[in-house]
This record gives sequence, C-alpha cells and structure tokens, in this order.
Amino acid sequence: MAQLILLNKPFQVLSQFSDDQGRRTLRECVPVPGVYPAGRLDWDSEGLLLLTDDGALQARISDPRFKLPKTYLVQVEGKPGGQELQKLRQGITLKDGPTRPAKVELIEPPELWPRNPPVRSRKTVPDSWLKLTIDEGRNRQVRRMTAAIGHPTLRLVRWQIGDWSLEALAPGEWRAMTVHAPKPPAARQRRPRHRSGGPRPKPSGRR
Repeated sequence: MAQLILLNKPFQVLSQFSDDQGRRTLRECVPVPGVYPAGRLDWDSEGLLLLTDDGALQARISDPRFKLPKTYLVQVEGKPGGQELQKLRQGITLKDGPTRPAKVELIEPPELWPRNPPVRSRKTVPDSWLKLTIDEGRNRQVRRMTAAIGHPTLRLVRWQIGDWSLEALAPGEWRAMTVHAPKPPAARQRRPRHRSGGPRPKPSGRR
C-alpha cells in the first residue's frame, strides 16, 4: 500500500519543499515526512496537487505516457465562441507541437474560495469560465492553449486528477489516504546470443 495526499495548493506556493529564494513552499502546507509531489502545479496556479511516498505511484500519476486526465476550472478574458472552443477540442498547435484534443465547455462561475490577491478585473473586458480536461502535462499548457485562441487565462484551478478531486478542501488543506501501489514494470530479460560457427574453444590442460 502507498500513502497518497490530496492537497489544495494555494496561489503563489511552489510545488516543492524548499526554495533558496525564500518563496512559499509545500513545507508550510504538508508537514508529512517522506512524501513527494507527483507532478507539479505552477506557482501562480491553484488547486489539486497529489503527493505520495511511493515511486511507482508517483510515476504513474506524473508520467504523460499514462495519459491521466486532469480537469481545470479556468477563468479567461472575454467569452470564447463555438469556433474557439472547437479548436481546443480538435487540438491546437503550440510552439512545442500540437496538443491532443481537449474536453472543454463554458460553465457558470464556480463557487470557489476568494483568491489572495484577487484577480484584477477590468470593467470594459468581460470574463468567463471554462471547464477544461487534458491528458498531457506540458509546461503552462492550459495558459498557452487559451492564449492561442485569444482568451488569456486570468485564474487557473486544477480540480481533478484521474478519480481524485479537490472536493471539500480549502486552500492549504489536505487529506491522506492509502491506495494500492502499482507494480513496477518487469525488467526485460536479455536472451543469450547463440553464435553460429566461429572458432572452437581451445582445449584446456596439456597433452
């Protein structure tokens, strides 16, 4: 069994336990020894971050090969239309290549905790909320995707990873559970090479 911690990472907290620049880290949120983040969440993003003490589980959660879906609540400038949303659903090309298709829909403003500091609003520019699910984990991917369709991200909250969600966790709060750790992949065994022909071994001993 492996230990798994679900943390609601606050805004402007690093997804690591130490920092040589004096910034806020996970140390102030999770006083549990021997656990490490499974993946990361940007300093200026909020929401669900998973930590575990099991290396195989950490890899299964964070490695893009396993395509674990991640759902975000995203506040963006303006209101994307059907064509913009369809671009995200089809996959959009970023500087590091095309993304895989995303699941996305416009939603009503969710009931979230107030952010500190609050999102800067402009009376002349409306904003809206998206529920967006991807199964990749590129650097600042969601922000780059919304910017690519002309609607920059104002606030980003990761709500769910796989079957684990942020339900009932306030910023800085966490809950622990035990889960079955995945088995590490079996090591590949090399088959011995059989040579055909070649020199015969020399006889040992003297005649």
